[in-house]
Amino acid sequence: MDRIAIIGYSGHSYVVLDACLKNDLPVQFYSDLFEKDENPFDLQYIGNESGAIFDWNLADSYILGIGDNNIREKISSRIIANGKKILNVIHPTSTIANFVQLGHGIYIGPQTIVNALVQIGDCCIINSGAIVEHECRIGNNVHLAPGSVLAGQVAIGKNTFIGANAVIKQGIIIGDNVIIGAGSVVLNNIPTGEVWVGNPAKKLR
Repeated sequence: MDRIAIIGYSGHSYVVLDACLKNDLPVQFYSDLFEKDENPFDLQYIGNESGAIFDWNLADSYILGIGDNNIREKISSRIIANGKKILNVIHPTSTIANFVQLGHGIYIGPQTIVNALVQIGDCCIINSGAIVEHECRIGNNVHLAPGSVLAGQVAIGKNTFIGANAVIKQGIIIGDNVIIGAGSVVLNNIPTGEVWVGNPAKKLR
């Protein structure tokens, strides 16, 4: 059996670890900037994965427990550069259609729905209760917050964050490194690097 480590040990990682338990996926180690005083999942601390003395051979496979898109991208690059696998974690209460394409390092949370012919890139978070309708294309390192909805044929660029309960209209194209505020309703295409909020969503900066 693989020795598995999670990168990050607070907040979002606890949600990921709970899904691991429900999937009988044993995680033995955690990596973080420092050893935590609280250890709710009784894992062994193996140091900081960016440190010079970190031993990559302690684990065979890694799971991402980091919510920030940019940090998740950097950590996944380190894992791959060291010849290790990044596992997907899919909560057993989620619904994943046939003919869905998944990259690696993905977390799909409880009560999510991912419908037919969806493509999800590497190291994405599809958080609790999110809905991804048919033929959506999601780039690498995207975070869909809880309750967000992508109607059919939506395209999301890499490193983009979609806030909680935001709704993206069918056929909309959103660029890279975009932030959509919580509760926003997006009715227009959004270029790279912009922040949009509101109902209907408008450019903030």
